[in-house]
Amino acid sequence: MDKDRMEGVGHQAKGAVKETAGKAMGDRKTEAEGKAEKAAGKVQNAVGGAKDALRGAAKESQDR
Repeated sequence: MDKDRMEGVGHQAKGAVKETAGKAMGDRKTEAEGKAEKAAGKVQNAVGGAKDALRGAAKESQDR
């Protein structure tokens, strides 16, 4: 698993906590920051997934 995928999942979790805390406290800024961090985490996770797929395809073509 690519490190971007792991970090992306971490950012998603941190963002979700921040978003929930912002909602609970009525703090729209914190809530928005949480949403943004979750979105960034999803993108980072997708980048890591693409890297994994490329590595897998390269390894498969080498094995042939």
